[in-house]
Amino acid sequence: MLSFCAAIFYGFPSRNIKIIGITGTKGKTTVVTLAGKILEEAGFKVGWISSGTIKVGDKEWLNPYHMTMPGRTLTQKFLSQMVSAKCQHALIEVTSEGILQSRHKFIDFDTVVFTNLAPEHIEAHGGFEKYREAKGRLFKTTEATHVINLDNENSGYFLKFPAKRKIGFTMGSKTVPDIEVVNASDFSENSGGISFRVDSTEFDLKLFGRFNAANALCAICVAISRGISLEICKAGLERVSGIPGRVESIDEGQNFKVIVDLAHTPGSFEEIFKLAKSLPHDKIISVFGSAGGGRDKWKRPELGKIAAKYSDEIILTNEDCYDEDPLKILSEIKEGVIKTDFQTQNLYEIIDRKEAIKKAFRLARENDIVLLLGKGTEQIMDIGFKKIHWDEREVAREELKLL
Repeated sequence: MLSFCAAIFYGFPSRNIKIIGITGTKGKTTVVTLAGKILEEAGFKVGWISSGTIKVGDKEWLNPYHMTMPGRTLTQKFLSQMVSAKCQHALIEVTSEGILQSRHKFIDFDTVVFTNLAPEHIEAHGGFEKYREAKGRLFKTTEATHVINLDNENSGYFLKFPAKRKIGFTMGSKTVPDIEVVNASDFSENSGGISFRVDSTEFDLKLFGRFNAANALCAICVAISRGISLEICKAGLERVSGIPGRVESIDEGQNFKVIVDLAHTPGSFEEIFKLAKSLPHDKIISVFGSAGGGRDKWKRPELGKIAAKYSDEIILTNEDCYDEDPLKILSEIKEGVIKTDFQTQNLYEIIDRKEAIKKAFRLARENDIVLLLGKGTEQIMDIGFKKIHWDEREVAREELKLL
C-alpha cells in the first residue's frame, strides 16, 4: 500500500522512462554504472539508483541511506526527478530485501537483469531457495526483455520466466536454444586492466579481475537490448577508470597499495583476494569485520578462512554491529581463521575501525597491499543504536596523510 501511495503521489513516473532493473548477489553497482556510461555514450540522458551513487541526469551523489535500494517513497521520488530532468533511461539495483519489502512494486520495468547468485541474506529469507525466489519475483514484473548470466549455476531458474526477448551472456562459448547469446573470448589481464573480445570488437578496460569482465559483458548486453552497437559500448566502457568503492585504489603518495572494496560475502572475498594475490606485492594485510543484527552469521567463519588463506596479516574490526556485541562477531570470524595454519601472532582484533586502519598502515611496508573490506562507499556505520558518518575512503586518505 505504501508503494502504491508513493507511485500515486509522484504520478507513476516509471511509465514515462525506460526502467532497467538489475538484481543478483554481486556486481549490481558495477553493471549499473557501466551500462549507464554506455547509454550516455549513445546520447541518452540517464539516471540510476545504486548502493554506490544516485544519479539524476547531470547530478550524481553518494548514496547516503545505507540501503542499496532506498525505501518505496524515495525510489518513486528519484524516478520522478529523473523524468523531470528528461532522462530517457533509469537503472535500479533491485535487492532481495527490497523485493520482500515491496520496494519494486508499481515500477514498470522494461528490462530486468540477473548478474549472479550466491548465498547471502540466508537467515533473513529462511534459506537459499527462498532467497533465489525473492530475486525471481523481479522477472515476473515484465515479459519484455530479460538479460541473464549463463555462467551462473542458477541461470536455468531465471531462464524459465517468460519474456519476449532473452539475452544470455557468457565468458565462454555457449549456445542456448531460442536465446540470443553474447560470448566473450580472449580474456586477458595486465597491469593496466583487462581485455576481452566480443565478435570482432576488442575491449580494453581500466578495470581489474575476471569478475569485472563479466560485469562489463552484462552491461554490453543491456546496451544491445537498447539497440546500441558494440562500437559505442567499447567507447563508453573504455572511458571508465574505476567504480567508486569497488577495487578503488587510495593513493596519497604512500609506498604501498591501499584498496577499498565493499566485499562482504565469501564469494566476493575470494574474488578480491585472488585479484590482490595476482598483483605485484610482498604482503597482503586485510582489515574487515562482519555485519551484526543477525545478518548471515553463517558466513563469519567463512570470511575468516578465506582471509587466512590469502593474507599475511589480518586485522578484525567493527563493521555495522547494530545491536550485537562486536567482540562476539569478531570471535566468530576468528573461529574460521584459527581452523587454518595462519600464524596467530599476525592476527589482531581492534574494535575501533579507524584504529584498525591506522594499525594496518603502520604494519605496511613498501610493495605491500592493504585491503579495507566491507564498507566501500557506504556513508554510515551502525553501532549499537547510533548511526555515525563513515566513509572508508575519507578515513583512509586522512590516515595516509598523517603517516
